[in-house]
Amino acid sequence: MQVSNIRLHKRITQALANEPLQTAMGAAKENFTGKRAKSVLTYNQSADFEALREYGKQVRDQTIADMPALLQQFSDNATAAGTTVLWARNSARAAEFIATIARHHAVKSAVKSKSMATEEIALNATLQAAGVEVVETDLGEFIIQLAGESPSHIIAPAVHKSRAEVSDLFAEHLSVQTNDIPTLTAAARAHLRAKFFNADMGISGANFLIADSGSALIVTNEGNGRMTTTLPRVHITLAGIDKVIPRLADLPQLLTLLTHSATGQQMSNYISMTTGARRATGGEGPEHTYIVLLDNGRSRLRHSEYSEMLRCIRCGACMNHCPVYHNIGGHAYGSVYMGPMGQVLTPAMFAGVENTSAAKDTLELPYAATLCGACEVACPVKIPLPKLMRRLRAERVRQQLSSPLDQLFIKAWSFCALRPRLYAFVTQLLLRVAHWRGGSQRRIHVQWGLGSWFNGRDLSIPSRLTFRQIWHKLKQ
Repeated sequence: MQVSNIRLHKRITQALANEPLQTAMGAAKENFTGKRAKSVLTYNQSADFEALREYGKQVRDQTIADMPALLQQFSDNATAAGTTVLWARNSARAAEFIATIARHHAVKSAVKSKSMATEEIALNATLQAAGVEVVETDLGEFIIQLAGESPSHIIAPAVHKSRAEVSDLFAEHLSVQTNDIPTLTAAARAHLRAKFFNADMGISGANFLIADSGSALIVTNEGNGRMTTTLPRVHITLAGIDKVIPRLADLPQLLTLLTHSATGQQMSNYISMTTGARRATGGEGPEHTYIVLLDNGRSRLRHSEYSEMLRCIRCGACMNHCPVYHNIGGHAYGSVYMGPMGQVLTPAMFAGVENTSAAKDTLELPYAATLCGACEVACPVKIPLPKLMRRLRAERVRQQLSSPLDQLFIKAWSFCALRPRLYAFVTQLLLRVAHWRGGSQRRIHVQWGLGSWFNGRDLSIPSRLTFRQIWHKLKQ
């Protein structure tokens, strides 16, 4: 997986200065959080959403504990149903498998349902290099493909685009100039319909892989998923090995968690489950089906102190509730996976303990968070994201990857903290400096060496007494 070579601070600065992005993200925030809150409230009128979250956590923990056996069970059942199962240890291997399948079946065009796993392995570029036309059929993905961009959200890829920007893209590529949403949607539908009927291959991801049936399941709000998995003569499912679940009986609860958390719906519009290829006795569906199981660091993650991240069901709730994400958007994270889940997943899964410059750069990501805990509260499977971010921050310090100024500050603080009298003197001195800097306004706007930190906030003048002085006064 590729990670941006532009430093995090620069990407964030660019995002904060992007006015159209700020407008789009501001509108998205209320839409996401409001719908989830209403959906959970409705659910709680007849059941207990917290109990459902605990159930989801237990199922996902069982998946992590029993992953090798569950994957083998899934592979055996999928093979028995007529699907060819391929195991890819990394991105390059997965992309090579799919390109080889395309060549074997003389594929000239492919349609794709939305899949973050295909983004993870940069599949479009590989297939295009092999002479295959690749068309994204999810409306959001279609928009960003026209724009030549990557998704900025895992369930709403074009959330950063305004209606005017989409209108300009459609005018350029589809010769349709309008701000009317139904008209824009109809134009995309007319364009994509011909692509569906002419495609040789369909490619989809999987929300869940069901071990006891060998089935792959996708959840969509558009009919493109159904078209992608049934119309072309060849169908490929690309899914991370963490998507496996033990039983078909677990699906109702997990799907309820997914839809409530992702889009605030009681149920998604389309739930499509595929098991094998078209039967010899007739019926519909592809003639050839393949499932590519992608590791790409997941096995290493399973054996690490960040294994709880493998519970993730890719609902996007953490980023929907993250104040940082809603200020900087998805592209600022510089990775396929953004928001709180990406801040843990990217360094923990793709960098791991490898001593590379890319691995070191990803350890900046956990710092783009307030650690307010909103992500953990919203997570449907109770991933302790703030705890994992703090652990990654500690890893960055351990590897001495902090800036020289940060390291100097921590060493100075540690030196003082170990010497109580010196600590008391320094804190009293800092209080006097703060009152001097605050002046008559009694607020600090800029501080030496910390100008960027104060660009978006002021600091009220603290009490003239240190905590120790207040504590002793209260005791007396």
